[in-house]
Amino acid sequence: MTLLVDAGGTYLRYALEQKGMGEVHKIDSDALTLRELLELELALYPKIKSICISYAGQVRDGVILSAPNRKGDEGDIKSYFEKQYNTKLWIQNDLLCALLAETKAHQSQDLCALYVGTGLGLGVMSASQVLVGVSNTATELGHIPYKKTPFVCGCGRDNCLELFASGSALARWKEYYALDETMDLLSLFHSPDPNAQKIYQEFEEALLYAMGTVITLFNPQKLVLGGGVFEKNSWLYERLFKKLDRYCFTLSLKACDIIESKLENAPLLGALELKGWMNG
Repeated sequence: MTLLVDAGGTYLRYALEQKGMGEVHKIDSDALTLRELLELELALYPKIKSICISYAGQVRDGVILSAPNRKGDEGDIKSYFEKQYNTKLWIQNDLLCALLAETKAHQSQDLCALYVGTGLGLGVMSASQVLVGVSNTATELGHIPYKKTPFVCGCGRDNCLELFASGSALARWKEYYALDETMDLLSLFHSPDPNAQKIYQEFEEALLYAMGTVITLFNPQKLVLGGGVFEKNSWLYERLFKKLDRYCFTLSLKACDIIESKLENAPLLGALELKGWMNG
């Protein structure tokens, strides 16, 4: 029996896999640390022999290096659980996991997965190889220096791209301008309030910059757009596509098929692929 976990910035999603993935459960990320969730599940299901985790942060060799959108998680989580319990544990960045799920779904070996949720994340497969970098922290799109803000990102800087193009950014800017926190992206777009319009325009421009950077740098066959913000705002795609040519190298844009993710719980599905990918 395998425990699958997607440890995101807003939610912890988890499911058991035996002969297929079971029901997916969801709790607020601030309700439990990752270690607490795993220990609860191991106590309930002693037959769990492997744990596969999609993690919203930077991970290397089973150790959590940094988690800009999460708090309180055990650092050397792989070593802890493999020593304390009779189980094997695999953990990787959530966008790497989403990438594994998307490349499998689309049968493509040149694909970028760009997700906008609590944060802004990217996974890249080029010529059948997942780009990971020397410290397993490559393709951190959300932390590219962009514009200075009055906020500090979870990574410690005040000029990250994620501070404009993410769900957490929208929440911060609404609070900064004292706007109704329940205003969604479409409400910001249609609002007569100049501050609301500014938040939307900054978000759109930053997201176009992110998409253009990805297409120009990596020249993917497919760019898959996913994450909670896209899922809730299907109208956004058409607006972005109409303007994207101003932000891309033309030849790379012409070669790229830009598509909406159709996978539900892609990081969780990708976590299921970790054993094979990491042992391959």
